[in-house]
Formats: sequence, C-alpha cells, structure tokens
Amino acid sequence: MLNRVILIGRLTKEPDLRYTPNGVAVAKFTLAIDRPPVKDREKETDFIDVVVWQAQAENCSNHLVKGQRVAVEGRLQIRSYDDSQGVRRKAAEVVANRVIFLDKPKGNSGQQYDDGYSFDDSDIPF
Repeated sequence: MLNRVILIGRLTKEPDLRYTPNGVAVAKFTLAIDRPPVKDREKETDFIDVVVWQAQAENCSNHLVKGQRVAVEGRLQIRSYDDSQGVRRKAAEVVANRVIFLDKPKGNSGQQYDDGYSFDDSDIPF
C-alpha cells in the first residue's frame, strides 16, 4: 500500500504551534494551492490542512510566515470527531514527514535554519 502526498503551496497564516501533555511539539498550518486554470472558469484554490510534529514543528513555527511558499511531503490522514452539537464529522489533513522552505525570508540573501541547511535561489530546482 502507498499513501504519499507531495504539495507545493503558500501558507494562509503563520503556523499554530502547541504541545501535547507529554511535551511533544505539534504545528498546524493551511496551504493554499491553485488548481490548474480551466478555460472560461475563474481560478480555483484548494486549502489543505497540514500537521507537523516534533522539532520540525518548532522549526516551521519559528521560520514560516503567511504567504511563504513551501513544499510538503507526507501522508493523507482522514480522522473522525464529534463537533460541539454531537454530529460526527470527518477531517482530511496531511501529516508532514518533511517541510521544505522554498522562499527566502524577507531581507535575507540566504538563511541558516536550525537544521543546519542554508539555501539561496540556485538551490531551488525550478
């Protein structure tokens, strides 16, 4: 079986960082991804929820800002929950294994991140 998702999009707002009762970091953010244009139709955009865990969650929270372009690799997860009225709902989200920052932070010619990786425009393959 295979459950693998690769997305490139822009953050709709800064990541929301929280910690589990055991102290594990978890960040959530939403990616806006434009669909390919269709003749005679307006542009459509998908908004996809992403969940990131542990040190990568803290790194995303510290360095990502609204509008920044990122690539996310992970798996699709569908979970069920009961809303405040007791109605059973489903939520789809991508659990990220890897988040790659594709835009430089404003005002920097190259940024060094906590994981030791630095990049500039020549590192981006497209």
